[in-house]
Amino acid sequence: MNKMRVLCTAGLLALASLGASGQILIGQTAGITGSVAASVNETIAGAQLVIDAVNAQGGIHGEKVEVLRMDDGFDVKRAAENARVLIEDRKAVALFMSRGTPHSQAIIPVLDKHGVALIGPSTGAMVLHQPVQRHVFNVRSSYQREAEKAVTHLLTIGVDRIAVVHVTDSFGQDALEGAMKGFDKGKAKPAVIVPADRDKPDYASIVPKIMAGEAKAVVWIGSGTAVVEGVKALRAGGSAAQVVTLSNNASSGFIKQLGDASRGVIVTQVFPNERSIGQPMVKEALGLARAKGQNELSPAALEGFASAKVLVEALRRAGPKPNRAKVIAALEGLRDFDLGGGLAVSYSPQDHSGIDFADLSIISDGKFKR
Repeated sequence: MNKMRVLCTAGLLALASLGASGQILIGQTAGITGSVAASVNETIAGAQLVIDAVNAQGGIHGEKVEVLRMDDGFDVKRAAENARVLIEDRKAVALFMSRGTPHSQAIIPVLDKHGVALIGPSTGAMVLHQPVQRHVFNVRSSYQREAEKAVTHLLTIGVDRIAVVHVTDSFGQDALEGAMKGFDKGKAKPAVIVPADRDKPDYASIVPKIMAGEAKAVVWIGSGTAVVEGVKALRAGGSAAQVVTLSNNASSGFIKQLGDASRGVIVTQVFPNERSIGQPMVKEALGLARAKGQNELSPAALEGFASAKVLVEALRRAGPKPNRAKVIAALEGLRDFDLGGGLAVSYSPQDHSGIDFADLSIISDGKFKR
């Protein structure tokens, strides 16, 4: 990934000089290492397709887009400190694609203090949608919508004993609320609800509760490695229950980590099928990927691609030498911006919600099938 920098709180790992002129500086903090690294790095790769293409054509108003990335290891405190460094010390014009619900929440105070936009946080938390956060501009759909659709799907196909495992943080509570909406609409109740620690889930306690609830399906709300190990523990415990997880785990890396346990796992999606090459956004992304020698996309890469398209459009509309206020004004004036194939993004001072889209895919033969 050219024109990419990775920073860390322990020291600066620069791939090029920070002092170059003619650059629009964008900051990003995310779990480049740690439990969500696989999907984070796929979103970064997808975003970089857009940024590299724009820079190859001379940039935006003659300035190239430079993304400074800091690794927070999926740690909330590090995410907040990274955001401060990017905004106060590095003078980023905007922040881009943070990862994690509590992590993104922790960034909001520094956004509000300095009037900086966060574009495309890689989380579908409703708390970032309603009430409207002045400086947060969502691109993806909400976790509540995904979780509701997951439960509705299972009930529709006759699976009525559904367990819900949810991580005990703001992400888990948010998605749980969506799942409960699905149960309410289907006039059903969960077989069991099991909380799980975000960093150290106790599978020896979680799996027996699922088994005791005689669950035929499990909606597993968690991130990366925690869900991978949970699915493996469930299978080792003798359960054949269908597992559904949310789009934060929609990455090729997640499938690889699951290994033989991946078959039949359902992952909710918030973007079109990455193999639908006739879909305009997918066709555009795949063309840029193939030009770099990459023959496939992942759902996570498409999320990064879509968010970067919104970022670039906002910078274009902000005009030459964009500042923080101009970027926010450009975003709030964005109406029906087509990402491709009718997937439109619109913002206003009263609405920063982004796309309203959710789908399901099943992992089969090591790939997502819809």
